[in-house]
Amino acid sequence: MSQTTVVSSDGVTTPQEAPKAGGLLLTTILLGQFLAILNVNIVNVATPTIEADLHSSGAGLQMIIAGYTIVYAVLLITGARVGDLFGYRRAFLGGLAAFTVTTLAACLAPTTGWLVAARLLQGAGAAMMMPQVLTLIQRNYHGAARGRAIGLWSLMISGGIVAGQALGGILLGVGLGWRIVFLVLVPVAALLLIAGHRLLPHDSGGGRTGLDPWGLVTLSAAVLLFVVPLVLGRDLGWPLWGWISMALSVVTFAVFVRVERWVTGRGGRPLVDARVLRAPGMRPGLAVLLFGPATWGAFLFTSALHLQGDLHMTPLASGMMLVPCALAFGLVGLAWPRLPVRLQRPLLPFGYVVAAPAYVGLGLAASGGVVYAIMSALVGAGLGVQVAVTNLATEQVDGAYAADASGALLTVMQIGQVIGVAAIGTLFITLDTGPTSSAPMTTSLAMAGLAVLAGLSSLFLTRRPKPLASA
Repeated sequence: MSQTTVVSSDGVTTPQEAPKAGGLLLTTILLGQFLAILNVNIVNVATPTIEADLHSSGAGLQMIIAGYTIVYAVLLITGARVGDLFGYRRAFLGGLAAFTVTTLAACLAPTTGWLVAARLLQGAGAAMMMPQVLTLIQRNYHGAARGRAIGLWSLMISGGIVAGQALGGILLGVGLGWRIVFLVLVPVAALLLIAGHRLLPHDSGGGRTGLDPWGLVTLSAAVLLFVVPLVLGRDLGWPLWGWISMALSVVTFAVFVRVERWVTGRGGRPLVDARVLRAPGMRPGLAVLLFGPATWGAFLFTSALHLQGDLHMTPLASGMMLVPCALAFGLVGLAWPRLPVRLQRPLLPFGYVVAAPAYVGLGLAASGGVVYAIMSALVGAGLGVQVAVTNLATEQVDGAYAADASGALLTVMQIGQVIGVAAIGTLFITLDTGPTSSAPMTTSLAMAGLAVLAGLSSLFLTRRPKPLASA
């Protein structure tokens, strides 16, 4: 049986056996993740029909779309800790069950308030389920198998985002109304629940005690104060309360750091253990996974506005225009673990070297067509290296702290996407006056700049870790 060496919680290197995990387990947890990601965007194209059917106000529509993302972002680290305390299998299946029930509730919603509540609870279910996926991969797959599993994990994230836009357009085109975008997910989620009960390994979590309530409250408040104005601010005209909220989020995050030090000093179990952040690769990995996904979220948002608004494409056609991007992202992610190990680290920044000029190319090819599709494919190929980022960021983290790493990485990725959509999306909307406006070029340059920052951060991941003694 193969072994891999990890940094243990006390800094001592210990061997860890790699359990045998099959493809059915991976398929089950990744499809659960795919449904959660798909649900972010599949509702977007149904907004006009929801408004007409439920007579929703502008604020109601914003919460239908954004409520899921807000709750999901706020509760990701909490979801990771729940898995650590009560078992990753239980947390995944519990989150999936909640997601299934609340998706059905959304389908049956008779009022806007009902639908908003269902979307909020959907986000909570997704936040419970999603961190367990990466944690289960870290604990059950090692070596080359782990690299392939993380490649598929990343493919499901990118594919779910693009597929949400395309599938939403297809389903609405059938003429069955907006409820179909929720109803179609219910039987799939129910089948995954059945499969999960049979396939997911039994575990007792990370063997930790305590939920760290003070850390939970302060971190949730910090993320909430930051994410809510970013998600809602653009449509509300960036009110003063939003800027105050984001300023308070910085203060609250500083309070969270002090709370975690206090918990650690008293011998407690902090919500985010500082030892995880000290693991080689975690801090540069978090930086890359902030800037890289920010470009990705901004690209998908602004491209939908440009293709559907300025070029008058249907939601389905605009979604299909992004398929080359998603395919290239996935192919690079799947091929990366097959590269010789000696090339994987040095080539990491090269992905962002490809993505940055490709973003500029998108601005130059704003009229659409084949060139636009080629540039989008190059963007996807460049950002496909983010699979390696996740792998390198977590390779030295003790399996006992896998949940901490999963929660931190997923939260930063989600915040990065929210920042990209809010900042660059606002820039696009402000400048967009038609097909010949400067909005596509200006926002493409902004995305290229973020890709450069991601590439510079990735340089710190190219350093090989110091050799660790293995048994």
